[in-house]
Amino acid sequence: MIRHYLRVMGGSRLAVDVGGDPSSPALLLLHGFPSSARTFRRLAPMLLDDLFVIAPDLPGFGESDVLASTSFEAMGNAILEVLDHFSVGPRFIYLHDFGAPVGFHVAMHAPALVTGLIIQNANAHTSGFGRQWADTIAFWSKPTAENEAAATAHLTWEGTRYQYVGGLPDDVAKSMAAENWDEDWRVMSLPGRLEAQRALLADYGNYVRRFAEIQGYLQTYQPPALMVWGRHDPFFELAETMSWIEALPRMDAHILDAGHLLLETRAETAAHLILDFINRETGRSR
Repeated sequence: MIRHYLRVMGGSRLAVDVGGDPSSPALLLLHGFPSSARTFRRLAPMLLDDLFVIAPDLPGFGESDVLASTSFEAMGNAILEVLDHFSVGPRFIYLHDFGAPVGFHVAMHAPALVTGLIIQNANAHTSGFGRQWADTIAFWSKPTAENEAAATAHLTWEGTRYQYVGGLPDDVAKSMAAENWDEDWRVMSLPGRLEAQRALLADYGNYVRRFAEIQGYLQTYQPPALMVWGRHDPFFELAETMSWIEALPRMDAHILDAGHLLLETRAETAAHLILDFINRETGRSR
């Protein structure tokens, strides 16, 4: 993977990792909170012989600037510029966490170019919201300072670490390296970054209000889909997986012994599943 730095509309700089043969099937990898394209540091190298891989640091994450206006729609537009820059046509899209609203913006902008979706611990239905979302939902309905403080209480070093180890069996949690959440928190502590995270959490409520529209897209287009889901995710309920399967009944679904950041422990398994799925959908043989 080679790191590129691009300027998007408004002048913000984005960092984008790109690798593989541009004539191969394209895969857009969209990470979630609290990380960056580092999420794919183990996965991407296993895909490059077969795929053209594009993995941006989403705006406000990693080495990418915060956008002048922080919203998932604005982030999606920035990623569309990235795809245009690299002349990416048909594309598979990997959706994880905050990457889901960005990815759906990209997908629904040009549905004919979506060759498939890969869903990894990403909500697109209310079934994914458990009790731990109560403070956030209260903030969306009544955005007072008190409710915002409760909804954003996870924006700490401890909350960042919990994204990695929360819900995991002890032996799996012990395999996680502290450098991961240390780096994420270092970036999040840079000027303007926490403000951007608060804005995104508020805007996630707008994404939720689009669920009916998104479900209409899934019902109409029925994109080929692969699910690789970490069953120990403390944030997204397992019931969400059934909602995905009901929306996309031909989905190839795999629930793995992993957490919210599945690729930290199951990257090799995910790589095999992804390559089998994409090769099957494109008629390629490995």
